[in-house]
Amino acid sequence: MKTLTATADLRAQVARWRAAGERIALAPTMGNLHAGHLALVRRARELAPRVVVSVFVNPLQFGAGEDYADYPRTLPADQAKLAPEGVDVVFAPATREVYPTALERQTRVEAPGISDELCGATRPGHFAGVATIVCKLFNMVQPDLALFGEKDYQQLEVIRRMTADLCMPVALYGVATVREPDGLAMSSRNAYLTPAQRRQAPALYQTLQAAAAALAAGDRRFAELEREACERLQQQGLAPDYVAIRNAVGLAPPGAGELVVLAAARLGRARLIDNLRVMLG
Repeated sequence: MKTLTATADLRAQVARWRAAGERIALAPTMGNLHAGHLALVRRARELAPRVVVSVFVNPLQFGAGEDYADYPRTLPADQAKLAPEGVDVVFAPATREVYPTALERQTRVEAPGISDELCGATRPGHFAGVATIVCKLFNMVQPDLALFGEKDYQQLEVIRRMTADLCMPVALYGVATVREPDGLAMSSRNAYLTPAQRRQAPALYQTLQAAAAALAAGDRRFAELEREACERLQQQGLAPDYVAIRNAVGLAPPGAGELVVLAAARLGRARLIDNLRVMLG
């Protein structure tokens, strides 16, 4: 396994793989890896003979007052976790390598509409930062396919929109959320939880389960179910940003077919997000 920090070196390696006719998979991460990230890597290994994992804490997707400065940077530990997984290259560029000009002058990529609601409403500019870094990584790595966790469901839908709109020749794969035994979705930010908050945190998943069960049983009071879920989270000591029921494709207002129940809630320093999909009869 190589660790590369320069785009030129990465492209030289990619060119050698291309010359040999090998497909390339990319798993983008911000590091501080856990089992959810490793699930992306293992799926990538099934789909392509060459796997690149990027490790980059992207400043463009953090808003004012968010945790960019405090976000855990654990590259040596990440390398130790990735080495047994058959990863070919860890791409760990410095910020100046990715953004050679000042961030305020950085060209941005946006997916209007889908980026402005749900998490985008409470984190303005977040998804422009996500779309921009993913677009740059696609240009740097030039992968045939890329893998993203379904825990960040809105993020995945934003990236799907961007990839389609910009005619990018990259196949996208969502990988199912990896959970702790009590149902809490694995996240690097779970480390912010105190022991007491960690015991409260599974209430988010339990609330989503209750809403999904009601939908599966035929309840179509979408707005009421959202309101009831927010109340349940508040009763459990979480501060919900939102609970929303949407179509699973494109996050349009709910209709027939497959829906997704999405939620974000704050618990101490941590902002937790999660979702569950449900197929209507």
